[in-house]
Amino acid sequence: MLNQKRTLVLSILMATFALSACQPKADNKEQKPVEQSSSSEAVDTTLTLQGQSEKVAVELPECSGNSCPEFSVERLHTNQFVVDNIIDQAILKNLDQILDVGNQSKSIQEEKKKTEQQQKQDEQQASSSVIAANAAKTPAQSMADQLKPYVATFSALQQELLSLGASSKISVSVSPKILNSTEPLATVVLNTSSYLGGAHGSASQVYYNFDLKHQKQVGLDDIIQPNQNKELEKLAYEAFKVWVTDNKLADNLQEYEQVWKFKLSNNFYLGKNGLILQYGEYEIGPYVVGLPRLEIPYTALKTVLKQPYLPAELLVDQPASATVAVKNK
Repeated sequence: MLNQKRTLVLSILMATFALSACQPKADNKEQKPVEQSSSSEAVDTTLTLQGQSEKVAVELPECSGNSCPEFSVERLHTNQFVVDNIIDQAILKNLDQILDVGNQSKSIQEEKKKTEQQQKQDEQQASSSVIAANAAKTPAQSMADQLKPYVATFSALQQELLSLGASSKISVSVSPKILNSTEPLATVVLNTSSYLGGAHGSASQVYYNFDLKHQKQVGLDDIIQPNQNKELEKLAYEAFKVWVTDNKLADNLQEYEQVWKFKLSNNFYLGKNGLILQYGEYEIGPYVVGLPRLEIPYTALKTVLKQPYLPAELLVDQPASATVAVKNK
């Protein structure tokens, strides 16, 4: 009987030991959440504009010598599809303004029209395999297709100038660049320059501002407090007067404004020290002044700009200064 009791006790002890050995250690339970939390930590890039410019391939007629025309277009390839698409459309719009001017010759217009008609015919006759191939194209390849009418127009202009005995080297260049990549506004500047055989070339700088959080483009009116447009215009006009004086463009401001009237530019970006208003050629001055740029310091804009677009240090009560500054390119 005693032996049976001993056997029973020994069996119970062995079973208890076996069960305890099968249980997971307490340390392992505590480590799992730590490992999971560390692996889930990732950098959020959705509110940062990341990418670079890429050159779009174009085909120009064969040419040799120093007077060969140049047609260069770059597009933006970033982590923000909305930004890329808006800049692509802006590039095409700029090319329209450069190459579809009112004084184009009839032959150039016919050449572009012929190219566009051929493209429409190709699209109508496209088989499913061609459609699938087009769908597989990269954005740069798709842009190259859209550039074909402009390249044809550009090439036709070159041929016409040669037929007239002109030996000037014509050129078109369009290039975007990320100027600011983070909040409050991501900014892309589109630089354009061209020379089409006239007295001089032409250039422009256009800024595109984006709210990455809401995936939309932001205009000047979007960053101004309600009913503050007049105040902003007043500050910009003060900067304009300083600019005219500093550049010695006129002894009398009233006489100057009879030819070059002031206006508020919608082409802007948020600079390090203030709001930058960019102007184009001939907007507020003669060609010789290039691309004028006015800067209004943030200290003068405390009641004009909405708070998200002001530097953090200005969101506390500080005396505002009405001084305006001017920059020239």
